[in-house]
Amino acid sequence: MLQTFVSEIKRLVREDPANRQEDGTPYFDQPLVGVAAADDPLFQQYRQIIGDFHLTPHDFLPTATSVVCWVLPIVESTRLSNRREERFPSRAWARTRDQGEVFNVLLRRHLVAWFEQQGYRAVAPQLAGSWQAVERPDTGPSSNWSERHAAYVAGLGTFSLNDALITSRGMAHRLGSLVTTCPLPATSRPYQDHTSNCLWFRSGTCGACMRRCPIGALSPRGHDKFRCREYVYGTIPSALADEYQVKATGCGLCQTRVPCEFCIPANKSLHHEKIHAQDCVDCDDPSHRADHFERELEIHGELGEEQRE
Repeated sequence: MLQTFVSEIKRLVREDPANRQEDGTPYFDQPLVGVAAADDPLFQQYRQIIGDFHLTPHDFLPTATSVVCWVLPIVESTRLSNRREERFPSRAWARTRDQGEVFNVLLRRHLVAWFEQQGYRAVAPQLAGSWQAVERPDTGPSSNWSERHAAYVAGLGTFSLNDALITSRGMAHRLGSLVTTCPLPATSRPYQDHTSNCLWFRSGTCGACMRRCPIGALSPRGHDKFRCREYVYGTIPSALADEYQVKATGCGLCQTRVPCEFCIPANKSLHHEKIHAQDCVDCDDPSHRADHFERELEIHGELGEEQRE
């Protein structure tokens, strides 16, 4: 059943005209799909980690057995256009946030209907009447169902300094999820903790997303959601919504031109020593030694086609 579902979502992403930009380019590449058990203990733990307002799969569908999550990677041409920006998102990025998410909503509805046609019940939490935004005075805007956190449980990625989810296709993406009574095998979580894919947390290096933020909403202390929201939902739309012909613009500067844009970044280490050239290996004079540098890369996750080039 899972492979049949994966084939269906890939078909939709490949063929549906709603996944097309103005020039015919897709908004999204082929999706990643992961599954979590509806009774995974993490969903209950989120009520302590995120807040007691956060709902579980069974709050949306009491008989649910599985949570299906997907990642829609943003295509390279859109990411390249946003890499060049310093203050506001590119037109292609903003239209992906706006019209690309329209496609994602259609995808949620279609996939719920698809499971129902197979004889199972299904609900897309993001579209359910019980979904709601939540304002937390201490940490800022949130909601009672996080598709990023669901995707983490489903083995699709871990969190970054800017709160995005770093997947095997990076963090330039949109996410979707649904809960269903269809019993599906859970995907393993190929990481040690919730920040394993982020270089800043993994090795204390990088911080590129901080440098990309035009308003200083990212720092070693984390993500200032209040400042970010004012910019993303206030300043940018006021400046660009009419020009780009969108309602939501997004921003995405901290998601592009960073090591985790389209992959899980590798650990890097550099070793240096002094050695003799091969033709004087027996020389005792240390001043006659050459510099020898050795660079090591530690790859996390599978390499995609773009990463192999």
